[in-house]
Amino acid sequence: MSIKYLVFDVESVADAPLVAKLRYPGESLEPADALRKYRDELMEKHQSDFVPYTFQLPISVAVGKVAGDFSLEDVVVLDEPEFRPHVITENFWRGWEKYRRPTLVSFNGRGFDLPLLELAAFRYGLSAPGWFQETSRSFDQPRYRYNTAAHVDLCDLLTNFGATRFTGGLNLAANLLGKPGKMDVEGDMVQDMYDAGRIVEINDYCRCDVLDTYFVFLRTRVMMGQLPLDAEQKLIERTKQWLEQRAESSAAYRGYLAHWGDWPNPWTESAE
Repeated sequence: MSIKYLVFDVESVADAPLVAKLRYPGESLEPADALRKYRDELMEKHQSDFVPYTFQLPISVAVGKVAGDFSLEDVVVLDEPEFRPHVITENFWRGWEKYRRPTLVSFNGRGFDLPLLELAAFRYGLSAPGWFQETSRSFDQPRYRYNTAAHVDLCDLLTNFGATRFTGGLNLAANLLGKPGKMDVEGDMVQDMYDAGRIVEINDYCRCDVLDTYFVFLRTRVMMGQLPLDAEQKLIERTKQWLEQRAESSAAYRGYLAHWGDWPNPWTESAE
């Protein structure tokens, strides 16, 4: 079966040597000390110590392969188990080409994930001409904000392309559907987890974010009239069975299923 959508999520960490070089030149700070200082400054100024993506490296990319009938065929983590940023970046862009440029699906990927992966391609000397297509008309280029044939950013969709703020993010959207959302890990924990050598747990977290994104994607297809509600519910049940079949060998799927919830269907409840 051909793959029509790639549902993806990215986790990243700061490039501490770059932070030391550009933020604190001449101070002779060790990279870890420079990063700690920068995060403290960000927290004091913005009440968040999240480092801008321009100073970050991708260390986890999970991708869900989705067929034209919206069924989830597989979830992969790129460059597992080495998780090398340059190989992750190459695998992402080459994989998109290999599957004949399917529609990318993300939650806020336009604002973070894709700029990070574009900058990583710049950093590592990788070409992605199919993504840029500068000779095409502007509205046909994949990077064009409203080209949803190339990229469906679910946050853009749910906010009418930034007309409102989606307070609660993916966690809220997933919970509205009974799905786990954030469990034991949240995005602002990734840097400290990486520093502690917990890279496998980060990738498990990334897998679960892809699952949440997939279920939110399905519901938006219902909302847009592309998928009947009963068909969506059958796909969800099929995906749960898919996870159960792989749970024994995957801590990520075991954790996801342990927090699984079913969508409270008001149409069936009101009929009872």
